[in-house]
Amino acid sequence: MKIALLVNRDNFEAYAPAPPPEWELIHMGNGKPDAAAVIATGADVLVVDAIMKLGGEIIEAMPGLKLVHSQGVSYSGIDLEAANRAGIYVCNNAGVNAKPVAEHTLLLALALLKSFRPYEDKVYAGRQMEAKTECFRHGLPELNGRTVGIVGMGAIGMAAAALFRAFGCEVQYYSRTEKPNCGYPYLPLHALYETSDILSLHCPVTPETTGMIDRRALSQMKDGAILLNTARGELVDQLAVIDALRSGKLSGFGADTLAPEPVEKDNPFLAALPADLRARVALSPHVAGITANCFMRVYENIFHNIAAIGQGERPRCVVNGL
Repeated sequence: MKIALLVNRDNFEAYAPAPPPEWELIHMGNGKPDAAAVIATGADVLVVDAIMKLGGEIIEAMPGLKLVHSQGVSYSGIDLEAANRAGIYVCNNAGVNAKPVAEHTLLLALALLKSFRPYEDKVYAGRQMEAKTECFRHGLPELNGRTVGIVGMGAIGMAAAALFRAFGCEVQYYSRTEKPNCGYPYLPLHALYETSDILSLHCPVTPETTGMIDRRALSQMKDGAILLNTARGELVDQLAVIDALRSGKLSGFGADTLAPEPVEKDNPFLAALPADLRARVALSPHVAGITANCFMRVYENIFHNIAAIGQGERPRCVVNGL
């Protein structure tokens, strides 16, 4: 069986188990895929970086292809319609990164709530007593007692909800499908916006969710709310977030992901964010789920699904409805 790996080779070799001897691995890197080179592999399986664009021109030109597997949870860059037409399974690694992403969500929440970055800057600048005096004057807020709204109650949303509850938060949620036995109250989306001190996004990018946090949604949120996005940048109108920060509608914005990716110097959000608002923004480079344990779980699931395909069985975590 031929397996073309469009992922970071160092990562694969560090965390993947030893493949069976009958598997032929073809390392192609995780840059923009060269369509002709990918097609020329004649691979049975493509394993692709989670944010990679894999178009129908590749899928439809590979008659022996049986499986396209995202390395991560996201699969929005894969042409699902082309895969469906060709009868090719598309799979992801649902749930494997739930706990680390939940931890990272809590990190962003605490960093913003406690004004960690501006106070750290003052310590480095030798202005520790100035920072401490400010805290004496205004007092630092606590996470305990805050109302947290979770948008998307899948594996990551559930893990985040459990951590926030452990810190004494009141947790409520909205999800496309209500989950009566999850242990948290369900609210319609507009009510979640109106009542949450912290709103945390944990839903996939779909036509319905793209740009869901727009000016209208932001206007419905509590004054001074914190918005967290450890899902995908496409969920948020990022320029509207800047205006909400400027007006005070949002007191903070924490994101592990911006759109478009990769994030470069000319990214629209970075280019438009004024220096005076940076203290109220916490950014990380889309690494919430990148832990050693998570990578081991990722490759365990991918290898299981490749083996299943080789034996004519249905793989796990199919996302294209086949």
